[in-house]
Amino acid sequence: MRAYRASLLWFAPYTGGAPQARFEQDGLLVVDADARGVQLVQAIGDWHSLRPQYPDVVVEDLSGRIIAPGFVDLHIHFPQTNVIGSPASGLLPWLENYTFPEEMRFASPAYSAEAAAFFIDELLRNGVTSALAFATSHTASVDALFAQAQQRQMRLVTGLCLMDRNAPAELLNRAGPNGTDATEQSLMESEALIKRWHGKDRLGYAITPRFAPTSTEAQLRGAGALAQRYPDVWIQSHVAENKDEIAWARSLFPDSRSYLATYADFGLMRARAVYAHCIHFDDDDRALMRETGAAAAVSPTSNLFLGSGFFDYLGADRVGFRYGLASDVGGGTSFSPFRTMLAAYTVGREGQTKPGVSLSPQHLWWQHTAGAGEVLAGNQHGGGVCTWGNLLPGCEADFVVLNPQATPLLARKTARAANLDELLFSMIVLGDDRLVERTVISQALDAQPQGAQPR
Repeated sequence: MRAYRASLLWFAPYTGGAPQARFEQDGLLVVDADARGVQLVQAIGDWHSLRPQYPDVVVEDLSGRIIAPGFVDLHIHFPQTNVIGSPASGLLPWLENYTFPEEMRFASPAYSAEAAAFFIDELLRNGVTSALAFATSHTASVDALFAQAQQRQMRLVTGLCLMDRNAPAELLNRAGPNGTDATEQSLMESEALIKRWHGKDRLGYAITPRFAPTSTEAQLRGAGALAQRYPDVWIQSHVAENKDEIAWARSLFPDSRSYLATYADFGLMRARAVYAHCIHFDDDDRALMRETGAAAAVSPTSNLFLGSGFFDYLGADRVGFRYGLASDVGGGTSFSPFRTMLAAYTVGREGQTKPGVSLSPQHLWWQHTAGAGEVLAGNQHGGGVCTWGNLLPGCEADFVVLNPQATPLLARKTARAANLDELLFSMIVLGDDRLVERTVISQALDAQPQGAQPR
């Protein structure tokens, strides 16, 4: 059993409406390991009330710091770390000129292993403790990422990228050694990876069509069959990010009601199905998300960078489907959750439905922690099951230690905060990786990047 004294931030169970943050200026967080060795939150609250209940527990004093839930990134491309900041006129040219050439390099196990180590280090350095990530169409990339996440005991979900058409030949799924065609081989490899990695420690598998235009009907049908055979795995893909992409998808799947409906037609929409972007939706699409339990990974820095459009928060809340925040590196421009939250604030104010919405600091923070954790776990609102990305009793104790004096301007601004919203918004606007003093994951040791020293 361990305990930490600090200011504490967490969220009340979400049952709809505005997310409600909880904050203790002088708090105590108590954690203990379960039978698996995973640290779970035992108690959280006011120091003076809780300390007498745990008189024999050694307390680490982190006064002056803020302990908050670890961030959950709902959509990120592990092979695109080197692609951040590449100039392009839009999504499709960006893919052709930068992304696809970089992803070809991941056929090499050595290249994949080095990139995976850096990627996990960068997530942890920025306070991200759980992620739903894309790999490439090479099994070496999937194995490398799982291996690195397992080494750090991190919660991570990924899968083999399914793409059997409309991409460079070097990136398409390849035929098998015994004459198996590329489509069948990609599904066989996906199933083998499910059996090898899914449910091992804190790892999960995601069936991963890159997006509908790069898969044949046979591959999408096979992916849907896999999803039916393995109902507890995840599904991830992209949808309705860019108007040119939408027109392309509609030309390839004309029998589907919409681009989004294409995935439903192949059995790829359910709880634990997370679709990145979801920008250009109508209310029928929003209702389909709600009815199937699928969720959106909102990727504001990427959408702004590529000029894709604005996620419609008002439309999502009006119809009622789930969403959470994502960096979408490398179309996204930063691993930092603070950069993502700030971009989401901008997107909310400039959304398609006028007037825009001014997202509260608590709502922004919830989208990247408890809300995203609920999406990743596949829970429905108010389901009563503790999700990841929070510090309620029973939750896995993934958390970050934040130093609100990390920079002179942060120290000046946070010292003047008159309430919780002002404190959170100061960190959202002014924060970056320097604000994250320490990242702690719930299984065993602090998750410092390799070779780094605690700050």
